[in-house]
Amino acid sequence: MKESLVREVHSFYSLELGREETDHQSVDEIVAYFRARIEADPMARYIAEFDHLAHTKALPDGRIGEAILAAKNIVFCFGITLPVPSALALRPRSIGVAETKQGFLITFMEAPMPLANSAMEDWARGLQSRHAERLSGERPCALA
Repeated sequence: MKESLVREVHSFYSLELGREETDHQSVDEIVAYFRARIEADPMARYIAEFDHLAHTKALPDGRIGEAILAAKNIVFCFGITLPVPSALALRPRSIGVAETKQGFLITFMEAPMPLANSAMEDWARGLQSRHAERLSGERPCALA
């Protein structure tokens, strides 16, 4: 087996949302929101939803951080080109949605395609409610 490094580190984006910063009240609502965005995008294809919390709880030695109340991934693909067979290693994409007592954490790994990153950032920022923006006078959170 041959090992190849595309990047030395794994960059990812994250957005923390307090409960008052979004109109969505559960991980399931947020996953449904992302599914609608994916299905509306002509370059994206919905694949699956994965309940990471349920999976980990079912493992004999599964461990879950105390702060995590719910955790799901929505899996999809932006594969608008397939230039080489090894591109399959970088696909599909996944957005993680975790619920904590304070609110929600949205995370996704940086894609090698800027178009995909831009879309995922826009989708994540779309979770921020207009009510929260009016209260603060600016976007309440930014992807870091």
